[in-house]
Amino acid sequence: MAEIRDDKAQYVVPFILSLLAEHQKACSTSSNPPPFFIGLNGVQGAGKTVLVDILKTTLSSPPHNLSVVVFSLDDLYLTHADQVALAQSHPDNPLLQHRGQPSTHDIPLALSVFASLKQNNPTKIPQYNKAAFSGQGDRVPESDWEEVNTDPSHPVRVVLFEGWCVGFRPLAQEVLESKHAAAVAALENSTAGNPYKGRLGHNTLESITTINEALKKYDEITTQLDAFIHIDALDPQYVYRWRLEQEAGLRAARGSGMTDEQVKHFVDGYYPAYELYTDTLRQGVFKGIKDDWQNKQLRLVVGEDRKVREVVKI
Repeated sequence: MAEIRDDKAQYVVPFILSLLAEHQKACSTSSNPPPFFIGLNGVQGAGKTVLVDILKTTLSSPPHNLSVVVFSLDDLYLTHADQVALAQSHPDNPLLQHRGQPSTHDIPLALSVFASLKQNNPTKIPQYNKAAFSGQGDRVPESDWEEVNTDPSHPVRVVLFEGWCVGFRPLAQEVLESKHAAAVAALENSTAGNPYKGRLGHNTLESITTINEALKKYDEITTQLDAFIHIDALDPQYVYRWRLEQEAGLRAARGSGMTDEQVKHFVDGYYPAYELYTDTLRQGVFKGIKDDWQNKQLRLVVGEDRKVREVVKI
């Protein structure tokens, strides 16, 4: 597997520190100032985890010495029982037969955790075990969750909330239908010389409408973010190679993992969402839901080597 060397933090850290200073100034007279919430989105394999680790280390080390919590959307998946029930209630929707898509996260749980962190209360951070039930996954018992804010003298000051679809915004139905129709037409007109590489056209309008409707609830999380980092790709198709590299590394490290065909099938399930919601991320995740939405998002465009090609402040 190709080693992911980070060249993103040099742009992200100054951006975050500037907004964090503004946040601290705005809350300077509050007796119970809330932490600073950072959302981070990146296609699978783009280096999101490496960047999050660097941000946490930087912010929690001198001269900042801030208490930082990393909180993943993956830790909010439904329990195994609820995921099975969801799949059974939508037998014709392939996007809901496994965890991953909007619909498969526990949004009330997310909102309760956010609310507790905002009040600086002792808060248990959910955890998810992806290996449970032979890889189908299940939520870790609450008794094993990490608890933060247990020391009132050192409350959490920064929350890093990351995930593959963090910040995805629901589309108007007519926009959704237009994108789907264009994808279906591209699939129908696909030729050997001009193949259709997407996955949106392989799914029914009903299937993606279900996902889009569920995504409306995720806006309740997005509105609570104070800053946003988007690791974008020049070509979303890079995700297939990146995920293959990751899985090859896992196979080498532990002697087991998905085959190349299984990896392709795995990414296929996520790819329609990239086709639908990436444009809105590029335009501004806070646009339309925050009055002061500008200059709070940083978009890092990376090439196939994961190196930054362009930095855009939105």
